[in-house]
Amino acid sequence: MTTPEVIVHRDAMLLARAAAARLVTKLVDVQSARGSASIVLTGGGVGTATLAELRQIPARDAVDWSRVDVWWGDERFLAAGDPERNETQARAALLDHVRLDPSRVHAITPLGEAPDPETAASRYAAALLAAAQPEDHGPVPQFDVLLLGVGPDAHVASLFPESPAMYDERPVVGIHGAPKPPPNRVSMTLAAINSAREIWLLAAGPDKARAVSLALSGAGGVQVPAAAVAGRRRTLYLLDTAAASKLPPGLNRLASP
Repeated sequence: MTTPEVIVHRDAMLLARAAAARLVTKLVDVQSARGSASIVLTGGGVGTATLAELRQIPARDAVDWSRVDVWWGDERFLAAGDPERNETQARAALLDHVRLDPSRVHAITPLGEAPDPETAASRYAAALLAAAQPEDHGPVPQFDVLLLGVGPDAHVASLFPESPAMYDERPVVGIHGAPKPPPNRVSMTLAAINSAREIWLLAAGPDKARAVSLALSGAGGVQVPAAAVAGRRRTLYLLDTAAASKLPPGLNRLASP
């Protein structure tokens, strides 16, 4: 497992701006090396704010968006276009404002097009398998960057503490009875999440401080899902000062740019 690195920014706005700039640089670097790039998006306040900031900066045009594969780590099982869907929020914040190839935007099937979360999960797993290459050595691609929010209870994607999904080895699962509404969701599991080359965990606000501290203190992953996350090459925590207020000592803390 990669050792987590931590970067702390003064407030949530600067965190979103810095994450957006970092994302542009990463996508450009990957495209320069391999021609195309892949990203897994997250919902939540900071995740959506990062996309909105990315839309505003001129450097976004350095990315060839037609050669970016877009995925989601989880989705609320709601009807297409519902304002609470992560896809809807991401489209409004960024995706509808850049020149993506529609065939490379991999939304999770919504309610109405799938009868239940399990069907949507199976379809998403099939899409991931179809995109995986032999060098990925598994049923999902090795994503270049996977973004995750961290909940106050330390959940990531729709993997909540002590939930059955924490034990599931399939790449994608349907979720019922989530403690945070809506109760029905679709989520990548840790097996898929941890296939990413880099995982960036974004957290802002004092209500996230305890969760971040537990995740970085070696807590058990079933009880603290964020603690079980690790990118193949890098695991990066991007925090504001409030979320970083209870960090354990001795972390690999990098200077903010």
